[in-house]
Amino acid sequence: MPPLSTRFQAFGTEHLLLLTLFVVVLVAVVAAGRSRGDDPRFRRGFAIAIPCFTLPMQIWQLLPSDFGLGTSLPLQYCDLAWAIAAYALWTRKPWAVALTYFWGLTLTVQGIVTPSLGEQFPDPRYFMFFGMHFLTVWAAGYLVATGNRPTWALYRFAVVVTAAWALVVMTFNGITGTNYGYLNRKPPGASALDLLPGWPAYVVIEIVVIAGVWALMTWPFVRRAERVAV
Repeated sequence: MPPLSTRFQAFGTEHLLLLTLFVVVLVAVVAAGRSRGDDPRFRRGFAIAIPCFTLPMQIWQLLPSDFGLGTSLPLQYCDLAWAIAAYALWTRKPWAVALTYFWGLTLTVQGIVTPSLGEQFPDPRYFMFFGMHFLTVWAAGYLVATGNRPTWALYRFAVVVTAAWALVVMTFNGITGTNYGYLNRKPPGASALDLLPGWPAYVVIEIVVIAGVWALMTWPFVRRAERVAV
C-alpha cells in the first residue's frame, strides 16, 4: 500500500478542479439528453468511447510489470459498472440501465467525492480511476435524462445483484487477504465509511443505507408513472 504522503489527496486544488470538470460535463450531458431526447448515434458513440478509454488501462493493470493481487483484478464494483454502463448505452436494456443508475449515482459518486487512490497524476491508474468513475456517472445521467426510469422490480434486481457481488468479493478477500470493495477493511484514506463503526458492522449499515437510498431514488419515478396511468 502506498504511503499516505504519496496517495492522491482528496479536497485539494487538483481534486476540486476534477470535481468541477465532472459536474460541468454531467450537467451538459443531462441537459443534452433532456433537450434532444434519445439520440442513438450519440448514445452508441458514448457506449463505444467507454471501453476504448477503460480497456487499455484495465489490461495494463494485469501486465506483470503493474500487477498487484489486491488492486489489479476487475473485482471492484466500478470495474463492473463501467462495462454495464457501456452495455446500457448500447442496448438500453432495463436491467443494465437500472444498475448504471443505482451504482452510478450513489457508489460511483461517493468514489469521486472521497477517492481512495494510491497513485497521483500522471500514473495510468490515476486516469483509469477518474475516467471510469466519471464515464459511469455521465452515462447514468444521460440514460435517466432520456427517459429511462427505475421500477420496484428493477430496484429489487439491483439489490440482489449487489448483495451477490458483495458476498463473492468478501469471500475472495477472506481467502486472499485482499480488500476489494473495502468490504473487509475500511480504505486507508478519508471516506464516508469513517463515520461508521468497525467491521463487520459498517458493511451491514452500508447495505441498509444503500438499499434505503435506492428506494428513495425509485419511489418518485414509480409514483409519477402511477399518476400518468390513472
